[in-house]
Amino acid sequence: MANIKSAAEHARISKVAAARNASVKSSYRSLVKQFEELVPRDPELARKMLPLVTEALDRAAGKGVIHANTAARKKSRLASRLKALTK
Repeated sequence: MANIKSAAEHARISKVAAARNASVKSSYRSLVKQFEELVPRDPELARKMLPLVTEALDRAAGKGVIHANTAARKKSRLASRLKALTK
């Protein structure tokens, strides 16, 4: 436990932020997982789902949960995986 009042406050705030970040991270990871499972089975439906996944990654990057370059890299890899199977 923190000895200083401001440190205790920061610990409380940190818990709230960690819970919020976990929620955002979980939601985008779930969408990515659904997309990756959908690509080999139904590429056409996956093509329609790609904007939802990219939006979720952009939202996570905008909130600072993941770095912007990480989001861009993930979006690029997902799009190229879809493109490779739809040739």
